[in-house]
This record gives sequence, structure tokens and C-alpha cells, in this order.
Amino acid sequence: MTQNPTDDTKENPSHFRETWPYFWINRANSFYTRALEKRLKPMGVDAPRWRVLITLYQQDYMSVSEIAEFSTVKLNTATKIVQRMIAEGLVKTRVRPTDGRVTEVCLTEQGDALRAKALVEVSRIRDESFYNISPAELETLNGILRKVSADLAKMI
Repeated sequence: MTQNPTDDTKENPSHFRETWPYFWINRANSFYTRALEKRLKPMGVDAPRWRVLITLYQQDYMSVSEIAEFSTVKLNTATKIVQRMIAEGLVKTRVRPTDGRVTEVCLTEQGDALRAKALVEVSRIRDESFYNISPAELETLNGILRKVSADLAKMI
């Protein structure tokens, strides 16, 4: 285990932002979301719709609860997004064959086409935002964030 990251900020609060990882995580997420909104808005895709589109990518069917969990949105938010996307013809639903209590969602052809088009722009965002990060650094970053996410998930 490394030194408690808060030890430095207690002694030197002027460096709090520089040493507080959630500051950087939140900042990166905010800029990423704003870039998504800017690049995908002309296609009629906002960040919540993008999360559902990419969550359903390479999946036949997922429940709304699974979509919410995977895309890290609240269940009621996921439900509202899915309902809007049904009305737009981007997704369709069915009753889960093994459990009639569960509604499953999948992309329609129109939804998958929009996902593919949006993925081109999202890939450009990734390429532009990680252009000076080596593949090894990206692998390390993903590993660290995976661990932090798992530890945070245990708290909720």
C-alpha cells in the first residue's frame, strides 16, 4: 500500500488540487462529456444516449438494470433514456425469455447505424485526447482506474 494520498494535502492544502486524484478524474470526465456533446450533437446523440448505444454494442440484449449498471447511470435515468430511444426507433424491447419479469433492450438497425457513426467521432476524441500517451501508459491508466472503480463500487 502506498502512502495515504491525503497526508500531503493535510500538510500543504495549497497543492490539494494537484494531488487529489478525483479532481483530475472529474476534470477529465467533464471535458470528455463536453467533447462528446459537441461532436455528437449534430447527429442527434447526447452523452446519455451515447452511453446506452455503446453499452448495447456487441450485446444481443441487456436488461434496463444491466444498462444502468454498465453505463453508471441511475436506473430511473436509464429507463427514461431507453423510453426516449424506443420512441426514436433506436432500440427495441422484449420480455426476457428466461424471466418474464425482465424487459430486455437491443439496438435496432437504425440504432446500430447511429452507434457506428457516433463511434467514429468518439474514436477521434479518444485519439486526440490520448495522442501523447503511450500504449503502456494507457494500459497502466486503465488498470489503475479499474482497481479504483472496483474499490469504490464496494462502498455503495
